[in-house]
Amino acid sequence: MAKVGIIGGGAAGMFAAVQAAGYGHEVHLYEQNEKLGKKLFITGKGRCNFTNACPAEEFFQNIVSNAKFMYSSGYGYTSQDIMAFFEQHRVPVKVERGNRAFPASDHSSDIIRGLERALKEAGVKIHLGTKVRHLQCAEGAVRGIVLENGTRLAMDAVMVATGGLSYPTTGSTGDGYRLAKECGHTVTELKPALVPLETGETYIPKLQGLSLRNVALRVKGKKKPVYEGFGEMMFTHFGITGPLVLSASSYIGKSGLPWPMEAEIDLKPALTETQLDERLLREFQAAQNKQFKNVVPELFPSRLVPVMIELSGIAPDRPVNGISREERRVLVEKTKHFPLTIVGTRPYREAIITQGGVSVKEVNPGTMESKKVKNLYFIGEVLDVDALTGGFNLQVAWSTAYAAACALQF
Repeated sequence: MAKVGIIGGGAAGMFAAVQAAGYGHEVHLYEQNEKLGKKLFITGKGRCNFTNACPAEEFFQNIVSNAKFMYSSGYGYTSQDIMAFFEQHRVPVKVERGNRAFPASDHSSDIIRGLERALKEAGVKIHLGTKVRHLQCAEGAVRGIVLENGTRLAMDAVMVATGGLSYPTTGSTGDGYRLAKECGHTVTELKPALVPLETGETYIPKLQGLSLRNVALRVKGKKKPVYEGFGEMMFTHFGITGPLVLSASSYIGKSGLPWPMEAEIDLKPALTETQLDERLLREFQAAQNKQFKNVVPELFPSRLVPVMIELSGIAPDRPVNGISREERRVLVEKTKHFPLTIVGTRPYREAIITQGGVSVKEVNPGTMESKKVKNLYFIGEVLDVDALTGGFNLQVAWSTAYAAACALQF
C-alpha cells in the first residue's frame, strides 16, 4: 500500500483517485477550488458528454494530437468501461446522435455526484481549497508535494491531473505545466483548441447569429488543405463558431502555419458547379422579369442575401433576364467558395481544451509514468493529447487515469 497524492479534482484526478483507492492505496486528492469537477459541470453545455460509445478504432481516429500514444490506455479502458462504471454508481446513461454519451438526466451534476459517491466509498481523502505549489523530487524520483502555505507532505507517488488553460474561471491555470517543467519535463507549445475563429472580412459581422447546416468548410494550407469538413456552423460578431469550426480550429493549431489563413465555405455542397449553374438558370428563367434582389432569396437564407449580392458584383435592381453567363459564373463561384480569412482564434476562456502539454515522448504510454522521474504520473489534459468534440477528450481523461492507477506498484 502506498500514499498517493493526486493534484487536481477534475475528471482525470477524481477517477484516478477512485481507482487507486480501490487497489488499497491511501489516496489524497488536492483541489484548489472549493468543490470538485468545476469544468465537468459546464461540459457539453451543462449536459456532460462524458464519452463517445464508438468502437475503439474510431476513438483513435478522433484524436488530433498523439493518437498512437493513446493505444495502450485507450484499449485498456474503453468508453464501454466508463459507461458501465457510471451505471454501477447509480448514474443512468444514454447514447445520442454521433454515439455521444450523456447522463440520462441531462445534468452534468449527476456525473460529478457519481464520482463523489465513488470517492467516498473508496475512502479517498479530499482536500478542497488546497493548492499545490511544488513537487518534491530527489534522486530521480518524486518524494512528495509542497502546498501553497509551505507545508511539505511526503508521498510514495504523485499524479498530476491539473488540466490545461481553457476555461480559466474553473481553475485551469496551467499549474501542471509549471510543475512538469520544474521536474525537467518538456512542455510543447500551448494553444487554445476546439475554439471559435476570428475572421477579417467586414461582411461577416453582418451575418451574426446566422446558422448554416450541411455546409462544407475548407481551410487552405500551403500544398493541401489543413482541414476539410461537413456539418454545422454559425456566424458571430467576431467570425465563426459551431461544431465544424471547433474541429477546424484543432487542425489549424496542429498545422503550425502562420496567420492569416485563407478558408472557404461551400454553401451548396450537394450540387456541383454545373448543377448549381443549371439551377440558377431555371430560377432566372422562371422569374425573368424580376430584379436580381428578389430572386436571390430563393437560393439563400435571408440574412445571407445582401452579402451574396455584394460578393456577386451584380446590381440588386438588375432584371435577371439580363444577367450574363459570366456574372452567373461569379455567383456560382462565390456560392461554392464563400471566402473567409481566418486571422486568429478566440482566447482560452472560450476554448474547450488546450492543445499541447507535457511531451508524450517523456511519458510511458502504458502507465502514464514519467520516464524522467520515478513514481510521477501525468494524466488527462495536462498531456500533449487532444481530440475532437463528442466525448473523446473526456475518454482520454478516463483512460489515462485508469492506466496510471493500475500502474501503482508498491
